[in-house]
Amino acid sequence: MEQEYTHRLEKIEAVLRDRLPEYPDSAWVRSTFDNLVSTPPMDLLRNLTEPGRELVARGGKRWRPLFMTLVCETLGGGDRALQLTPLVEFAHNASLIHDDIEDGAEERRGAPAIHIAHGVDVAINSGCFLYFLPLVCLDSWQASAELKIRVYQTWGEHLRRIHMGQAMDISWHRDFSSIPTEAQYDLMCRLKTGVLARLSAILGALAAHADEEQLLRIGRVAEDLGVGFQIMDDVKNLTTGNPGKKRGDDIVEGKKSLPIILYLRGKPRRMEFVTRCFQAARTGGTSSGAVEELIAELGSSGVIEDARERGAALVRGAVASIRGNAFPERVADERARSLLSGLAEMIG
Repeated sequence: MEQEYTHRLEKIEAVLRDRLPEYPDSAWVRSTFDNLVSTPPMDLLRNLTEPGRELVARGGKRWRPLFMTLVCETLGGGDRALQLTPLVEFAHNASLIHDDIEDGAEERRGAPAIHIAHGVDVAINSGCFLYFLPLVCLDSWQASAELKIRVYQTWGEHLRRIHMGQAMDISWHRDFSSIPTEAQYDLMCRLKTGVLARLSAILGALAAHADEEQLLRIGRVAEDLGVGFQIMDDVKNLTTGNPGKKRGDDIVEGKKSLPIILYLRGKPRRMEFVTRCFQAARTGGTSSGAVEELIAELGSSGVIEDARERGAALVRGAVASIRGNAFPERVADERARSLLSGLAEMIG
C-alpha cells in the first residue's frame, strides 16, 4: 500500500513543480505580458513565484491532492484529476503564508515563515498570486468547456469560504476574552480547514463525471475528515507539537482551539487564568512559562483527550462512509477506494 501512495504522490509532485517552476518563464507569464512588452522582466518577477515555490518545496502532508486523485480513481476517472491538484495544494500553501502573517508565526515546516524570510510585502503578494496561479491548469486540462466552468465556479465558492473561516479565527485571536461556542468553532473549522478537503473530493468527483448526489455525499464526508484533521492538529500543538512548528505556538497566537473551549465551558471562572496565559505567551513567545502552565492545566483537566476523541470520531465516521455509503454500491475501482479509506485512517 505504501508503494501505491508513493507512486501517486510522485506524480502529484511532478505536476506541482511544473506549475510552479523555479524561474517564472513559462507560458502563463508571457501571456500576461502580451501586447505590453516584448521581454517580460523575469528577474524582477522572481519574488512573485519564489516564496510560494520555496514553501511548497519544503514538503507537507499532501493528503488533500492525494485524496482528490483517489476519489477520481474510485469513481472510474483514472488520472483525470491529477492536473487539477494545484487548485487545492497551492491554495492551501497560500493560506499558510497569509495565516502566518496574521498570527505573527515565526516558523513553518521547520524553517522561517515566508514573511520572515522574504518580507511581509513580498509574502502578501506572492501568497495572493499562489491562490490564483493554479487556474491556468484549466487552460490545458482536457475537458469540456461546461466542466471547466463548473470547476471554476466550485473553486471560487470554496475559496470564498476559506476566507470567511479565517475571518472568524482572526476575530477570536485578536480578543483574548472572546471565546467561541463549540458550534461556532465547528463552523470555523468547516470553513477554514474542512473546505479544502471538501474541494478536493468534489473536484475529484467532477473529473470523474459524478452526478450531483455523489458530489454532495463525498463532499460532506471529506469536510468531516477535514474538521477531524484540524482538531487532531490542534491537539498535537499542545502535546507532541506539530512538525515544523513550536509546541504551544497556538497559545502564543491566542488561538481558541477545541481544548480551550472545552476547558472554559467546564470552568468558566478560569477565564482570567486563560487570558493571563495568553497575554504572557504573546509577550514571551513559546519559551514563556505561561505556555507550559496552560498546557499542563488543560492536560490535567482531561480536555485535551476529550478533544482528541472528538477529532478521532469524525475521522472514524469518514472512514466508515468511504467504505460504505459515500460511494455507489459498486464503484469502478475498489483498490482505489481501499487506498482512500487507508489515507483517511492515517489522518487520525
